[in-house]
Amino acid sequence: MGKVFRKCVMLACALFFAGAVAVADHAGAQAKSEPNQLIVVNKKTNQLAFFEDGKLQRTFKVATGKTSDLTPDGKHKIVNKIKNRPYYKDKIPGGDPRNPLGDRWIGLDIYGTKGTTYAIHGNNNANSIGKYVSAGCIRMYNDEVHWLFDQIKVNSYAVVTSSDLSFEKIAENNGYVLVEKQFDGKIVVNGVETKMKTPFLVSDSRVFVPMRELFEMLGAKVNWDAKTGTATAYVGKRTIVHKPNTDTALVDGKKVQMTPSRMINNKVMLPLRDISTLSQYGVTWDGKKNTIILTSAAPKQEPAKPASTKPANPAPTPTPEKPEKKVGKAEEAPAPKSVSPEGNAEDSAEPPAAGDEAA
Repeated sequence: MGKVFRKCVMLACALFFAGAVAVADHAGAQAKSEPNQLIVVNKKTNQLAFFEDGKLQRTFKVATGKTSDLTPDGKHKIVNKIKNRPYYKDKIPGGDPRNPLGDRWIGLDIYGTKGTTYAIHGNNNANSIGKYVSAGCIRMYNDEVHWLFDQIKVNSYAVVTSSDLSFEKIAENNGYVLVEKQFDGKIVVNGVETKMKTPFLVSDSRVFVPMRELFEMLGAKVNWDAKTGTATAYVGKRTIVHKPNTDTALVDGKKVQMTPSRMINNKVMLPLRDISTLSQYGVTWDGKKNTIILTSAAPKQEPAKPASTKPANPAPTPTPEKPEKKVGKAEEAPAPKSVSPEGNAEDSAEPPAAGDEAA
């Protein structure tokens, strides 16, 4: 009886352990399939956005269908990636310069086609990018689709839509969790509410702003040096040199510590908290109105007036006495000289009134 009981206990433990392993494996598979990447294609602007790790990484210009319905809306799974795919319709080999697919194919499962019909791919006509010209696929510049091909993983998703919303909002509406999103408050520049071409971003509870667009709006000049990978801003007599993604800048040749900047869509995004230190521009946050206020100059402070060194009531300068002239019999003493009120200070026994020296 004891032996039977022990066998039953051992069997139960084995079944429990096997079940636990199965659950763990399933959970692990789910975790692995959780997308940390997302592609968004907005046909209204013919642009494609690539998200990874909760952040918008890059955007690209694309070509889409001749009519909106040819490139179907929806959330489509990426099911294959193929290099040098032949163009079977016209029997053009893969990699051939005539191939309208270019040399990279990112296949989408649309209408159950399993990545054989619809795709994000290259092109053989760069002039078509940005236009509505395809039979349904999404075309990219060849060098850019090479980059995307190397980044995107099979089983990620591509959202295709026509929308006035931002890429971030479209991603959120499709269940993608962002750690970096657009600032949704107001921006006031030199007293005028402004809508930026490049939105301010919020990441890790910090706001990042487009360096060139904002600085030029505030009157500065910004240059980019492709050889050194640095941006230089000329703010009045101040020169700021900064390399994106680093935590220092040179201000008039002196190193200044700062929060690391970001490089997003080929734009340098500076942390708002460091703008005033770097440039002396005025930065104010109005929490009640959810508004960022920026001005071309930091608030000026009136210099302290120097203390006056002049005595408040100087003593009169005594007139030196002239020696008394002896008068002879034939001579009379001259009449005393009269003092004209228009005479200068040397002719007057009264001191000049305070302030007269500046009249």
